[in-house]
Amino acid sequence: MLARYSREPMRAIWREARRLEIWLEIELLAVEALARLGRVPAEEAAQIRQRVRFSLAEVQKREEQTQHEILAFLEEIASHAGHAGRWLHHGLTSSDVLDTSLALQLRAACDLLHQDLLSLRITIGEQARRHAFVPMIGRTHGVHAEPITYGLKLALMYDEFGRATDRLLAAREQISVGKLSGAVGTYAHLDPAVEEEVCQKLGLAPAPASNQIIQRDRHAYLAATLALIGSSVERWAVEFRHLQRTEVLEVEEPFTAGQKGSSAMPHKRNPILAERLCGLARLLRGYAMAAMENVPLWHERDISHSSAERVIFPDATTLLDYMLAILDRLVADQSVYPERMAENLAQSKGLYASEGVLLALVRKGLPRKDAYELVQEAAMRCWRGKEPFPAYLRETPRIAQLLSPEEIDQVCSLENYFRYVRDTFKRVGLEPPEP
Repeated sequence: MLARYSREPMRAIWREARRLEIWLEIELLAVEALARLGRVPAEEAAQIRQRVRFSLAEVQKREEQTQHEILAFLEEIASHAGHAGRWLHHGLTSSDVLDTSLALQLRAACDLLHQDLLSLRITIGEQARRHAFVPMIGRTHGVHAEPITYGLKLALMYDEFGRATDRLLAAREQISVGKLSGAVGTYAHLDPAVEEEVCQKLGLAPAPASNQIIQRDRHAYLAATLALIGSSVERWAVEFRHLQRTEVLEVEEPFTAGQKGSSAMPHKRNPILAERLCGLARLLRGYAMAAMENVPLWHERDISHSSAERVIFPDATTLLDYMLAILDRLVADQSVYPERMAENLAQSKGLYASEGVLLALVRKGLPRKDAYELVQEAAMRCWRGKEPFPAYLRETPRIAQLLSPEEIDQVCSLENYFRYVRDTFKRVGLEPPEP
């Protein structure tokens, strides 16, 4: 399924050939840094840069024999460099190359995800402004509460993915770290200046301290961030699924010409995009757990993290790239039904005004407990009856003594709930809509 929908830029980051290209650049930069320090003849460093290349097929063939990917790679590139090839991997260990290259791949993946989030927020913001003053009932516990607008609901979504963007950028910074410090991180065979120069040219920060690897709390931080963004995707997918239920049907995800909803029931229009997102979010949380279990390695390192990371990060970043694209489409192309929102709002018969009436009575001098009980008693009669809530308020003697019919109508007015819509839009960074 993902192969059909994954976008090419993210897939390209994780191609095997791309990984080996990064390995090669790290090796070349290390040789050139050594040459500038006078540790490698400059003409031989130049020969390496000019001659070295690799065949992916040949590297894979050599790995079958060596059972070691870095040695297979080094044998292949050295075979093209002649005598100068002896300077390749000088003072390095495998993880210097592996971890630094992984940092570059993860940073590139974060950049794509950042663009996804920016695009998604633009889409959400456009829909939020379009529906800024479309009234609907707010629900708590799945039960009618007080009125909101669909635009306010989407402004909340816009704000949430703003935080997701901030978290992703923080995780990108955490992971943008390289290391060329040797077998156990002591620089015993390589000047720290080499690490500094190579990392600077790659756009990475040198790890302040490392052992044989870059510490995996950095990677776990990123994996947890991806999972949390996925949970935000799921939070809104669940919201749209609920809003599409037949009993609600206030919002509906795209349903294209020729699409089918059920093999048995031709009438079905199911929220398959939202349900798909919910399922994929579970995978992201699982990858985050595996990344956290990679943090406690033995001593200066073991290799138990390596196999898991070969699945975690290509999969997690590709999954989230896909999920954000699908959510963007779901929001952009969804059908919104203001008439249905108005019908559902009317089902409460005005009971959503109960808090407003309670507060109005308190302002008239009634103790809060007494006011609460009076309003609740009128509300319970309204639930059982057929008239709207204001009628039962006017029929309650104590309430009628304190609030005139005009005051009751005013406090039950729908407009009371939308006075600060524009202020909310400003606070989340959206251009305020016109009333």
